[in-house]
Amino acid sequence: MASIFSKIITGEIPSYKVAEDAHNFAFLDINPIARGHVLAVPKTETDYLFDIADDRLSDLILFSKRVAKAIKKAIPCKRIGIATVGLEVPHAHIHLIPINGIYDIDFNRPKLKLSPEEFREIAENIVQNL
Repeated sequence: MASIFSKIITGEIPSYKVAEDAHNFAFLDINPIARGHVLAVPKTETDYLFDIADDRLSDLILFSKRVAKAIKKAIPCKRIGIATVGLEVPHAHIHLIPINGIYDIDFNRPKLKLSPEEFREIAENIVQNL
């Protein structure tokens, strides 16, 4: 059975896409802990990040770097933090999260409630900075 991320990649489930290449896809997290919180995923469904072939993992990291630089230009923050928890969805993914301090990456924090218009605006700002 396809993961929710595979369904997002194929367009079966809508998303706020910010970037895509031949092997990777990036979209706004629908339950963000910060404005501009993006998920970068490989298009090939693999449950565990470190089970991805070396060349594809390297490609995902470099793709994430490009997306992170665009996020940093679009969202005021000190850095883009990354997290690779990987337990919530059985499809490897990297969280790219705008942060201003070490405690900003805390998945126990209340999730932001953004309107569709806010999500679209954030996504468009990131895309414009790629």
